[in-house]
Formats: sequence, C-alpha cells, structure tokens
Amino acid sequence: MLKVSVVIPAYNAMTYLPDTLESVFKQTFTDFEVLIIDDGSTDNIGQWVKEIIDQRVKLIVQKNQGVSAARNTGINHAQGEYIAFLDADDLWEPTKLEKQVICLENNPEIGLVDTWVALVDEHSHPTGTVIKTNAEGNVWKQIIERPTVVCGSSPLVRRSCFANVGLFNRDLSGSADWDMWIRVASRYLFAVIKQPLVYYRQHYNSMSTNCQKMLQDNHAVINKTFQTVPSHLQYLKTRSYGNVNLYLAWRCLDNGNCQESIYFRQQAILYYPQLLLSWEYIRQSIALTITKYFGSQAYDKVRKVSRNLRNNLLTIKT
Repeated sequence: MLKVSVVIPAYNAMTYLPDTLESVFKQTFTDFEVLIIDDGSTDNIGQWVKEIIDQRVKLIVQKNQGVSAARNTGINHAQGEYIAFLDADDLWEPTKLEKQVICLENNPEIGLVDTWVALVDEHSHPTGTVIKTNAEGNVWKQIIERPTVVCGSSPLVRRSCFANVGLFNRDLSGSADWDMWIRVASRYLFAVIKQPLVYYRQHYNSMSTNCQKMLQDNHAVINKTFQTVPSHLQYLKTRSYGNVNLYLAWRCLDNGNCQESIYFRQQAILYYPQLLLSWEYIRQSIALTITKYFGSQAYDKVRKVSRNLRNNLLTIKT
C-alpha cells in the first residue's frame, strides 16, 4: 500500500498548478501518489498532465461539481494510507509530508495532523502573516466554537477516518472543511506540527463578496453540529455564531465593504458580547476606522507596514 495520496482539486487552475505540483515533487518524503481531479476545467490541464513523466501523477476527469465533490472523488480513488489535500494554488514546504507522516506513524491514536500556515500573495511573496494553531489532542470542544484547521491544504488525515465519518458535504460550499474536521474531531485526536509548512495563497482582488452565502453555510454547520452537543456545552453555540460573524466582518473589510463589515461586527457582539474585549475585535476596529475615513488603500498600506515590521522582527530574532 502507498503511504500518502495527495488530492489536488483543479478547476481552470493552470495559472498556479505547475508550481503547486512542483512543491509536491520537492517533498523529502516520496512514497506518495498525486491525484489531480479535473473538475470540469476548460483550460489545457489534460494535455499538460500527459506531458508529466512522473508516474505517480494521475488525472481524474469529472464534470464540474465543486471542490467538495472533487475531494470526495480523490478520497474514493486514493490508494494511500494517509490522505493530504492540496488546493491548486497553494504550496508546501519540502518537509511537510515527512514530518506529518512521522507524527501519524508514531501516534496511532491521532487521526489528523495539521501544520502552521504562512500567507503568500498572488506572486508567491510572503505577506508576513503566519497563522498558528495550538489545537491538539481532543480539540472537539475548540473546533465547534471556531475552526482550528484554517487551510484545506495543511492537514494529513488517515484514510480510515473518512470510512468512519463520511465524505465532504457537497452542499456546504466553503464551510464543508469545517464540517468535516468537526466530524473527525468527534472521534479522533489531532496533532499539530508547529512550523509554517504550507503557503496559503491570498487572492485579495478576487475574494468572494457573497458573505451572506458564507453565513448561511456556516450557520448550517453550527445548527447541524449542535443537534448532538450535550446540554452542558450548548452555551458554545452562541460563541460559534459570534466568531463566524466576526470572521465575515474581516472578509467584508478585505473587500472594502465597510457597511457590511459593521453589520457582521454588530451581529458578532449580539451573539457573543465578550468579543468586545478580544484583541481580534480591537484590531478589527482599528482597521475599520482606517478604511472608513482614509479608504481601503490606506488600510492596505498600514497592513503592509505592519507585515514588513513583523518580518524585520522575525529576521532580528533569527
């Protein structure tokens, strides 16, 4: 049996897919297959894959059904003991798979091992932001309050987990990840490699503006999850609603939509008033004020200065 199956959903993804695949080929761990799921693309992905010499790469073609359906196709065709998902525009550090495989091999009780995530822009330049999570062990209580796996390209999961918890929900769009990791956390322990081993590409100019659809999907996940949550933990439901709304406020702010951002912030506080005292809320308030009175370009400049300062501090520490 192969050790790892790498599942790459691809829809008109040729702008970044060659670099993404190259980051897989550079892995220090080499016992893997790569399943590229062509989800109804109209670009030249088929011809491109034909020219790849490496026999570990396989192309599976299906009509366009969305990323969750593509991931499910990959799971159903996977031959590996472990499954890694990689979005067609993200990148991996060379030691990513090696460190995660070692973790799963040495800890049979763990079902999913995550990593820290570094953000990069459209040109693969680091933004200076590293998303860190320390959620490991029994993370179920944490993950039902807010997502702890922030990037679909970071986890490595035992294939047996999907046999027990099922496949991705195709109806949940961008919230299908959260729903899946909640289900995995309900039965398995999590681990984290506390290093940024994934580069998560940010497309600020093309970021989805349909926050209401995202809210609807997130609420569907929350409502479904809390149907089976014990009564003494039901208080987490309002916290979950609050955190979701605060996250959507950030999304609206990144899109330059201050009014909608203010609306989601208000909803967040109505659900979870303690957020008023959180650093995330305070930081968002500052960002919103800058954007509202000086424009989104001023906010981008402040964010760039902040990131450069963070990078310089990291360099000094190193």
